[in-house]
Amino acid sequence: YSDANLARSHTDRRSTSRYYALVGKNLVSWKSKKQNVVARSSIEAEYRAMAVATCELIWIKQLLKELKVGDTKGMEPACDNEVALHIALDPVFHERTKHIEIDYHFVREKVLSGDTVKRFVRSCDKLADILTESLTGPRTSYICNKLSTYNLYAPA
Repeated sequence: YSDANLARSHTDRRSTSRYYALVGKNLVSWKSKKQNVVARSSIEAEYRAMAVATCELIWIKQLLKELKVGDTKGMEPACDNEVALHIALDPVFHERTKHIEIDYHFVREKVLSGDTVKRFVRSCDKLADILTESLTGPRTSYICNKLSTYNLYAPA
């Protein structure tokens, strides 16, 4: 799951990328980091987050392959921005996406080679929100439940 928030930082207006990487139903990697450049649109911010998540998934796939663990097919980075997904699947490079050209070519190459398959996820199902959003109790409980995390300090 990847996500980004546009210009959340009030000091420099940089967006924050975040992702979770799951193997099966097991959380194996996560990250939340301010982007290196100021995004000019939410699509650009989302696409940069998708590129970072794709890099992580490629690394995890190579690690699992070297360890000869399980089936590494079926990697599906999930994103809640339909336009960003459309750009990843569209064979035509548009002038409007020139500012994300490197990320575009990287993600597009991984889609064409079959290394990844992009998948849309509804905004209410974004698990990456817990890394940077201020969430209320029910939303936090929902995400923790989906990630199979437990409070070690809860009374038994």
